[in-house]
Amino acid sequence: MVERQLWHPVIAGIHLREAPVAVELLGQALVLWREPGHEGEAGVVHAWADQCPHRGARLSLGRVLTNLHGARLECPYHGWQFAGHGAAAHGHHGGPVAVGRCVHVPAAPTFESPERHAAQVFEAQERHGLVWVRLERPDLTQVPPSLAQPPAFAPWSDPLWRQLICGPYEVATSAPRLVENFLDLSHFGFVHEGWLGARHHAQVDTGRVEEGMDGVHARDCKAWQPRAYAGAQDGTWVAYRYTVPHPFAAVLHKDAAEGDPVSNAIALFIRPDGPEACTAWFAMATLGDLSDDEELRAFQDAVFAQDRPIVESQTPKRLPIGQDGPIAEAHGPADRMSSAYRRYLARVGVSLGVS
Repeated sequence: MVERQLWHPVIAGIHLREAPVAVELLGQALVLWREPGHEGEAGVVHAWADQCPHRGARLSLGRVLTNLHGARLECPYHGWQFAGHGAAAHGHHGGPVAVGRCVHVPAAPTFESPERHAAQVFEAQERHGLVWVRLERPDLTQVPPSLAQPPAFAPWSDPLWRQLICGPYEVATSAPRLVENFLDLSHFGFVHEGWLGARHHAQVDTGRVEEGMDGVHARDCKAWQPRAYAGAQDGTWVAYRYTVPHPFAAVLHKDAAEGDPVSNAIALFIRPDGPEACTAWFAMATLGDLSDDEELRAFQDAVFAQDRPIVESQTPKRLPIGQDGPIAEAHGPADRMSSAYRRYLARVGVSLGVS
C-alpha cells in the first residue's frame, strides 16, 4: 500500500503539548508526544504505536516524564518508561540505546531490559504547523523522490508572511474527493455565491495545466470573485496558481494585483481516515491582509461550511480514476485540473479513497 510510504498530517502542532495524544493513521493506532523544548523552542515530536510492549496498554493514557536524563514516556499500567531522544542518548545503564527502548522498570529498578522491550517507533516531524507521520520507509522504485518529504509550502517559513492553521475539519468523504473540490474553480459561483463567485460571472479560465510524477501544476487560472479575501470590499478577476505536490494535498497561490494589495497562499493538507472519511487542515499564509487571525479563520470556516454538504453528498465517495473499470462521470472544459489530478493518483498508485 503506497499510502503507508507517504507522509501524512495527523494533528496541529499547537494541540500537542505536555500530554500524549492518541490518533489513528491508516488503521494504525498512534500515540503522539512531545519532548520539552529548550529556550522557548518547540520540542521534538514522536509517533509510536499506541501499545505498550509489556501488556498492551495504551501508551496515550500515560504521561511524559522529564528529568536531567531526558524525556521518557511512561506506561499507565506498570510505569515502564520508554526513551525519547534525550533519554536514548543518555542510555540504559550507561550506554546509548534506540529511541523507544524501555529504560526503566519500576518493579525491578536494576533490570536491564533487552532491545525487544521497546515501543514501535514511526518517523515523525513538524512542518507547516502540523505533525507529519510516515508508517513505512519508501521504496523509491514505487514512490517518486518528490514524496520523500512532506509537501513543500514555502510561504509558511517566510518571515514577511503571516501564518495560521485552520481546522481540523472532519469530513465524510474520501481525501481525493476533497482535493478535487479544492482544485475546482467552476463551483465558486454556485457553492460560494456572494463570497468566492457569482452566477452571472460563472465563466473561468483553467490556465495552463502541467503534470508529471512530481504532481500537477496549473498557472494563469482566473475566476471572478465578489470577495477575493477576508477583507475585500469589491469584486474582481482573481488569478490563481495551483500545485498538487502530494496525493492528499494541494496548494493555491493568489498573487497581489493592481488595486488588490493582498497575496494569499493556502495549503490543503489531509489525513485519510479511511476510504470514505478524512480530516483536513488549511495552512494559510497572507501578505498585506489587514484582517486579524480570528477574521481569517472565520472566513475559512464559512467557506468550508459551504463546501462540506456538497462534497459529502457526492457519490461515489471514492474518487473514480478508472481503477475498477470505466469512469461513469462526465468531464467538462473546466475540469482540466481535476482530470490531471486523477491521472496523477493513478500514476502514483494510490488505492485509498479511489475506485
